[in-house]
Amino acid sequence: MNKKLLSLALAGALGLSLTACGGTASTPSTNPSSAPSGAQESAAPSENQESDLQYVKDKGTLVVGITNFEPMDYQDADGNWIGFDADMAKAFAESLGVTAEFVEINWDYKVMELDAKNIDCVWNGMTINDEVKAAMSVSNPYCLNAQVLVVPADKAEDFDSVDALEGLTVAVESGSAGEDAAQALGLSTVPVQKQADTLMEVAAGTSDAAVIDLLMAGAMIGEGTSYADLTYTLNLNEAQGLESEEYGVGFRAGSDLTEAYNDFWAGCVADGSALETATTYGVQESVILE
Repeated sequence: MNKKLLSLALAGALGLSLTACGGTASTPSTNPSSAPSGAQESAAPSENQESDLQYVKDKGTLVVGITNFEPMDYQDADGNWIGFDADMAKAFAESLGVTAEFVEINWDYKVMELDAKNIDCVWNGMTINDEVKAAMSVSNPYCLNAQVLVVPADKAEDFDSVDALEGLTVAVESGSAGEDAAQALGLSTVPVQKQADTLMEVAAGTSDAAVIDLLMAGAMIGEGTSYADLTYTLNLNEAQGLESEEYGVGFRAGSDLTEAYNDFWAGCVADGSALETATTYGVQESVILE
């Protein structure tokens, strides 16, 4: 799988980038009608609710909940967190006058981590769905994605349709959109803690296939990767007649950080500064411009 195929799979989405974004997060928009379709309008804090924005500024850190998910959040050779989401989080934190701190979380417990204030946001290629919107304040969508079936390349022709998947044992990240997609098809799933672990399952032969994000597939499998012998055969969103997924950043319910982020992102779109970083990580074709 190469970047060109990933771009074709996500054709129609628009690209952008980041570095020194021009938007100021301290002056959030107050016009709800300007939010893109699919975004959740963030509730303003009540008089009795502490300002999350001030809370983060007072402590001097924005604690970001992540998992190891290339190309969004992963570590370089020196152990530093990089990736499209990681770099965006650093730039957002800088715009607030604080430092980004990254904490690996169990994806199943992301809401509890957020509510307990162990983290200040969930920023890790999180698919926006009804469950997420009910538990968090979610930003405007910033990226498109889909769920794909990953199999050994030498078996790809055997699994080129939904009908051919019966009886497969499929590795999925617990609590993920990939798990939802596999279960919706009635597949036998093997939950693991991280999406990257699903690829290890398939490579080791302990699972027949995996269901992961298309963006991860483009970065981590196929020629030139550590999983050169793996490929993906099916876009499960298309196979089930579903639209592409949208990624958003999750904050605590009622958090004023949501609008601060939305304003920051709008500034990045307006000045084009997000395009450089998006291109660096090969996700420029999936980023949402509107």
